[in-house]
Amino acid sequence: MSVLIYVESNGSEIKKSSLDAVSYGAQVASKVGGAANVIAVGTFPQEQLTALGNFGAASILNVTGDSFNQNSPAASAAAVIAAANKVGAKVVVLPKSTLVDSFAAKVAAQLKAGIVTNVTDLPDTSNGFSVKRSIFTGKAFATVAINSNIKVITLAKNAYQGTETGGTAAVESLTVSLSEGDTKVKTTNVEKMSGELLLTEAEIVVSGGRGFKGPENWGLLLDLAKALGAATGCSKPVSDMDWRPHHEHVGQTGVKVAPNLYIAVGISGAIQHLAGVNSSKCIVVINKDPEAPFFKAADYGIVGDLFEVLPKLTEAAKLLK
Repeated sequence: MSVLIYVESNGSEIKKSSLDAVSYGAQVASKVGGAANVIAVGTFPQEQLTALGNFGAASILNVTGDSFNQNSPAASAAAVIAAANKVGAKVVVLPKSTLVDSFAAKVAAQLKAGIVTNVTDLPDTSNGFSVKRSIFTGKAFATVAINSNIKVITLAKNAYQGTETGGTAAVESLTVSLSEGDTKVKTTNVEKMSGELLLTEAEIVVSGGRGFKGPENWGLLLDLAKALGAATGCSKPVSDMDWRPHHEHVGQTGVKVAPNLYIAVGISGAIQHLAGVNSSKCIVVINKDPEAPFFKAADYGIVGDLFEVLPKLTEAAKLLK
């Protein structure tokens, strides 16, 4: 039973979420007795593609061309479908991303496949094929059986840690023809933020709330983030008051994150904020109010004045480096 894994780039290198997906797909292939094949859409450095073998990939299919270098949902979907047909894939694994969210359903429909999103664990193949997925913004899990001949899985962010196993994989070019409908929308310009870590890709996120009392004190949080190599976020009230830009708003109505470490500073922990961060591996809360709701969701908590705690934490982080 062949497995196909889709990988994408952040512009300079293959995303960590894609490397995790390759490791996950290789484990799925091992469970079902097949090969782990990768479909890479766009132009990648050759060494990055061959190195995917180090994460369990047996072969790499690479689709290039102007239409495939634009992060187009239609073009990406066409490439995944063509690759799935070429290798006879029975399981298609897609990493969590904004782009994947926009084309995963189309891939499933074209392949006549059952699709399960937000999957958090390897499938159970002891009696059919079932997967566990996160529901209710991470507050519960559901086990779902996929009974279709072809199965499409989208892997939840940070649900599976990629591991290097050693080895390289051969890269083969794949030619994909696009229909007129696939090329009706074209990207004419891309403007990327520079000097900032993307919240959705960061391993560590440090967020601040109204406890900072004003934007003039935000340097304390920025110093800690720099010392940790972290991305910065904020609560909704902070972005609403224009202390910080809206793209840093973390929560149910903002950016949902799932880093290895999430540090919440001066944030009380409203349910809307928790819904955006509860997939984090480890949550640390710093708040002077011992009754702050966030402490109930925290793995570690510090009850203290952030104006005293943050400078000491920043110095400790610098010493560790």
